[in-house]
This record gives sequence, C-alpha cells and structure tokens, in this order.
Amino acid sequence: MKTIKILILAVLAFTITSFKTITTNNKAESQDREFYQIKTYILNSDEQVQTTDKFLKEAYIPGLKRQGINNIGVFKLKPNENDTLKKIIVVIPFKSLIQFQEIDEKLSKDKNYLIAGQAYLNANYKQAPYLRIESVLLKAFTDHPFLTMPALDGPRANRVYELRSYESATEANHDNKVDMFNAGGEVKLFNRLQFNAVFYGQVLSGAKMPNLMYMTTFTNQESRDAHWKAFSDSPEWKELNAMEKYKNNITHIDFTFLYPTEYSDY
Repeated sequence: MKTIKILILAVLAFTITSFKTITTNNKAESQDREFYQIKTYILNSDEQVQTTDKFLKEAYIPGLKRQGINNIGVFKLKPNENDTLKKIIVVIPFKSLIQFQEIDEKLSKDKNYLIAGQAYLNANYKQAPYLRIESVLLKAFTDHPFLTMPALDGPRANRVYELRSYESATEANHDNKVDMFNAGGEVKLFNRLQFNAVFYGQVLSGAKMPNLMYMTTFTNQESRDAHWKAFSDSPEWKELNAMEKYKNNITHIDFTFLYPTEYSDY
C-alpha cells in the first residue's frame, strides 16, 4: 500500500512539473516574437467608408487599447484611378495567439465598445457597413521580432507606407525566402538603408499561402523610390541575389501603397 502511494505521488509530481514547464515555455514563446493580424475592410461606397471609419476610430481601436493592445496602424489606399473598391487596412500586434483569440469575447463584454459601435454593430443587412472583411495572421521574423514605430519627418499626408506580399511556389521555397531575410541578411540591409520597417511576418493563415508580408515606410514617394534604388544597387543585395541557394524562391509579389488615417498610431 505504501509503495502504491509513493508511485501516485511521483506521478502527480511529474505531471505538475511537466505542466509548469509547458506553461513557462509557451509564455517565453509568446514574448519571443509578436503576432500580427492584418484586417482589410473592403468597401464599395462612401457611406460604408464613413461608417467603418467611425467604428474603428471611436469603438474598435479604443476597445483594443483597453485590452492592452497598442501601436495599431490604420491605413487607406493611395488614390489610384484603377481602383474600383475602397479599403481600410488595420495592422494589429499581439503578444501571443491567446491574446488574439480573446479579442472578440472581451469586446462583447466591453460596454463602452458596444455603445460607441452600435451603429456599425447593429447595422441592417441591407445597409451593411462593408462588403467583406479579409484577415491575415502572421508571426514576426526572428530578425525583427517586434513591431517598430517608424520615425518619419514631413507632413503626414505625404507619407508612403508600402505593404508587400511575397508568394512562393512551395512551402520549402517560402522557408528559403524567410531564411534569406533572416540568416541571409536582407533585414539587416533594410535596416542599414533606413527603410523604417514596421514589421516582417511569416503568414500563418491567409488567402495567398505560402507567403510572407512586411511593411516599410517613407517620408514621401520620392524617398521611397530613392531607397529602393539604393537597395537594388547595394553590393549586399547583388551578392545575396546571386546566391544559388536563394534562386527561384519567389513566384509573385504584390505591393500596396498606403497612407495613415488621422487616428492611426503611426
């Protein structure tokens, strides 16, 4: 009987120790790198833009900040005559996936959020405040583990925020391109040339996988063009781009020019 009790205590001790180890490791992982959600509100009328703008400014963003989520970027597309739809893009950083998962539940209990956002939240289906919402979830790169608030001079209206997506043919090609940014030194080169990168992220869930996304920022369009020329002309990039091991790791690139709304944190 005594032997059985000793065995039971040993099993319990092992279980508790293991649980603590797992919890500690998960906590460490959450602080090691951030996660990001890119929410894109697709709109087809000025009325929808106004309704969603008001919701984001007065209800959603303040609600997130009450949850301890800060440094939230809110952007619109630089005017383009070919665009038929309007978009509002929100970049939200998270310390952990648990924080991401808890957003909606916490907002549903936030009285200030429910009151401030009632026109949007209770909209009739015939007068929806948006056409669709797209969402992408990312994990930060090891060489840029946390969101960086850009340091820019000049008028806010002239600033250019460039959001890029690099698609790869296979998961292996994608991992190779991520390695090119980290171990290969592409992030370090962007830093040296002062691209004012906000984040780099590997897409965990999205419509264009496998892909990675990142955002760089510039004082104006002229500065953006000059920075990319310096990048293309740099000896580091020429050497990196010529390496056989990094060949053919991208099949498609999308880049979108954005400007910050007046209620964006950066």
